[in-house]
Amino acid sequence: MPELPDLTVYLEALAQRLVGESLERVRLLAPFLLRTAVPPLDCVHGRRVTEVRRIGKRLAIGLEGDLWLVFHLMIAGRLHWFPRGSAPSKRASLVRLEFGNGTLTLTEAGTKRRAALHLLQGEQELRRQDPGGLEVLQSSLAQFAERLRRENHTLKRALTDPRLLSGIGNAYSDEILHAARLSPMLLTSRLDDAQLARLYDAARAQLQLWTERLRCLAGGEFPEKVTAFRDDMSVHGRFRQPCPVCATPVQRIRYADNETNYCARCQTGGRLLADRALSRLLKQDWPRSLDALDRQS
Repeated sequence: MPELPDLTVYLEALAQRLVGESLERVRLLAPFLLRTAVPPLDCVHGRRVTEVRRIGKRLAIGLEGDLWLVFHLMIAGRLHWFPRGSAPSKRASLVRLEFGNGTLTLTEAGTKRRAALHLLQGEQELRRQDPGGLEVLQSSLAQFAERLRRENHTLKRALTDPRLLSGIGNAYSDEILHAARLSPMLLTSRLDDAQLARLYDAARAQLQLWTERLRCLAGGEFPEKVTAFRDDMSVHGRFRQPCPVCATPVQRIRYADNETNYCARCQTGGRLLADRALSRLLKQDWPRSLDALDRQS
């Protein structure tokens, strides 16, 4: 799922291309994508784009008349831009937004259709799309601490809860926790002040670092290489590859459709965290430390 760094670069690219342009037509090619019925979709035709916003993990295109097209890309949704005069890709699009200067499309990989489009009228309706998470890059340490300690969860869950923090998902939470040298399973109630300050600094640093990296990667063009897996990430998606800090193989915990990646030496004092499926299968044979894992290999 695109997270704050990816969405920021999307936002900048959209603002550069769309603000001031008129939306000539919307072609809805997959009816399931549109999750609202009122106002009708054709009422946006001919309206000028006034602004573009990020709301958590959603992107909102504001139009004259206080109308808002709100995209939630979910896991596999991606935006694509085709300047006027160039033919849109043959890749199956869910929707096409035709502007005076080009066409914006939304595609979704795989067979699960989770991406969503809402057409909303007014600021009040737009605010209802916001889960309420704190914007880490605009917050103080005290505000960050209050959010983290509001409920007792593992750090992994707290970082990715959109009601607590805005724009952080599975990928960047792994990178933040590795940079902060904290276990993803540590409970927020057990964070001391030094650990919390380290987490705050790591969250801000990683989000800023990756936003700048993705800006450079886009090079002023519309971002097309939007992915949760990057070769220069420290731990996310790097199971069994060496940690860039200590060279210990990166470990993972798998659950549902997600996984958590971490370095046992840097983050958990050498202790291996139980993978719910695999540790139940192996029971007493499950290695509980790096030393035990070494003896089994």
